[in-house]
Parts: sequence; structure tokens; C-alpha cells
Amino acid sequence: MNCELIIAGPCSAETEQQVLSTAKALAAIGIKYFRAGLWKPRTQPGTFEGVGESGLQWLRRVKIETGMLVGTEVANAEHTRLAVAAGVDFVWIGARTTTNPFAVQEIADMLKNNKEIIVLVKNPMNPDINLWMGAIKRLQQVGIEKIVAVHRGFSTYNSQLSILNPQFSTRNDPQWYLPIELKRQMPRLPLICDPSHIAGNRDLVAGLSQKALDLDFDGLMIECHCNPDEAWSDAAQQLTPQQLKVVLNELTVHERIDRNNELSGLRSQIDSLDSMLIETLAKRMQISREIGDYKHKHNMPIVQTGRYNDVIQNRLDLAEQLGLSTQLVKQIYQLIHEESVNIQLKK
Repeated sequence: MNCELIIAGPCSAETEQQVLSTAKALAAIGIKYFRAGLWKPRTQPGTFEGVGESGLQWLRRVKIETGMLVGTEVANAEHTRLAVAAGVDFVWIGARTTTNPFAVQEIADMLKNNKEIIVLVKNPMNPDINLWMGAIKRLQQVGIEKIVAVHRGFSTYNSQLSILNPQFSTRNDPQWYLPIELKRQMPRLPLICDPSHIAGNRDLVAGLSQKALDLDFDGLMIECHCNPDEAWSDAAQQLTPQQLKVVLNELTVHERIDRNNELSGLRSQIDSLDSMLIETLAKRMQISREIGDYKHKHNMPIVQTGRYNDVIQNRLDLAEQLGLSTQLVKQIYQLIHEESVNIQLKK
């Protein structure tokens, strides 16, 4: 794969040696964009929140010694001022920051009319395309021209299930139809995928990377560390540079489609939604298996007519509210129920 499209580097800059070692190994395999988090907005207090301003000197050394373009995450105006003053080539606005329009505007104002810096905008934590687009528009309105959207998945009910059950395998829910819709509404905006944060598990990064390319994403942002198992943050999702090389070599890059072709955009949305339907159906059947286990354990009947009637009526009411054919939905749920019963009878 063409490494021009790849941004790679550690989740967090930890030490100067770790940063330089990782950067040089990535440069050796052709990576041209190096990322490292210096300020880390964390969900919980008491976790590593980054080395801060001191890490900017390390990024400068990376730039001088490898020729790579370097970037880091910014979460407020002061981070942005310091990063620009240190000569970084790109910054990214993280998911937690994108969720806050005031913070985004603060960053945008600090970068006003900057024609050189590249600004990457990650999707917000929650699946809200208008919030994502709003952050991008705030940057456009102050004269920033080099903007890239980054899809890193969403925190949803499904992603929370992954913590409890390996069947629900990704750290964040990809909801692929949302970045596809963003691309449809902003066809000239470059869109890349961050499979590391979607996955939360390095073993899933390759498959998610291929999925993004299959959906016509423009590139990838992948977390890499010289010694991932000892990383101070997000250790489980980071690759070594050599592992990244293997992943990139195995990816299939498709011929690009016409971004201005509305039909292609709509078909991509259909493909994404169909994938989500299949994945959701698989999750539903897994839960049916667990219900079957419970029923067998407690000597309960497999078919409970009252529950089935309630489910059907509830789904038909919802279908009617959404303007769907109730006959279609009834037929679908009859087939789903039949398969669920078959699964439970096999116990």
C-alpha cells in the first residue's frame, strides 16, 4: 500500500527515546506522517494524561532526523498555540474535544487564516454527524483550508457490550454509515480511518483497515509503539512498526470511485447499512443462544407465546412510526423468531 496515506505513531509520547525509536522504525518502512499524543484527554482521572509541552522538542527532533511530518492532539487554544510555535505540521482534534463546540471554536480562532497546518477532526464520542460537521465548518469559517475528517468509532450501547462479552468485539462502534454520509455531504473533504480506536485490540486493526479502504476512505491513522505491551496508554491496540508493515503489505487498495457521483455515495451507504444489519443480526442470535442456555438450565419452555406476541406488536408499532411496511417487518421477525427457536432447540 502507498504509505503516503498513512499516519502512524504512539498513542502517547512517553520518553524521548521511545518517540525517536518508534519514529525511526516507522520512517524505515516508508511512513511519512508521525503522530504522538502529548496532551491526553482521559475519561477517568488518575491515568496518564501526557508529557505536555516538553514532548514538542521530541517531535522537533523526529522532524529533523527523519524528515517526517509530525503532529499531535490539541484540546484547547493553549495547546494549539504551543504546537504551532513548535513547528508541528498537523494537529488533530480528538473525539472528546469535537463534542464541545466551545473548545473547537477556541482552537479554530487560534488557527485563524493558517494556510499551512493540516487539521484533522475526529468524530465526536456520540454518533452525531451534525456535531462532527459543525466542528469542520468552524475551522472552514476561519480560513483553514487543509482539513481532514477522521473516523474513530463511537461510544454506544454496542461498544459497551464489548467490555462484557467478547462477541461484541470492538472498543468503539464503527457505525460505518455515518462517515459515509459525511463523505456524501462533504465530497471534497478527505476522510481517513483510525482503526486502532475502533478496535481497542491490535488483532482487529488489519480487518478494520481493509474495511475502511473497501468503503473508499482516503487513508489510515494507526497507533504504533516500539514496545506496545509496555505502553503507558492504550497498550492493547498499538502495533509495532514491523507489525504495521505486515498489515500494510496485505491491504488491498481499490480503484477510487468518483467522489461527485451521488449514486455511488448512496450505494456505499446501502453497503454499510447492510453490513451493520448482518452484524446486528449475528449479535442478536448470540443473545438467543445465551437465552437458550438459561432456559435449559432453569427447565423453561423454549417458546413463550406471550413474549413472542409482545415482541411482534412492539416491532410493528415501531415500524409504523418509521413509515415501514408492517407486513415486511412481520415477515422478517417471523423468520428471526424461527431461527432463534432453532438455535435454542439445538442446546
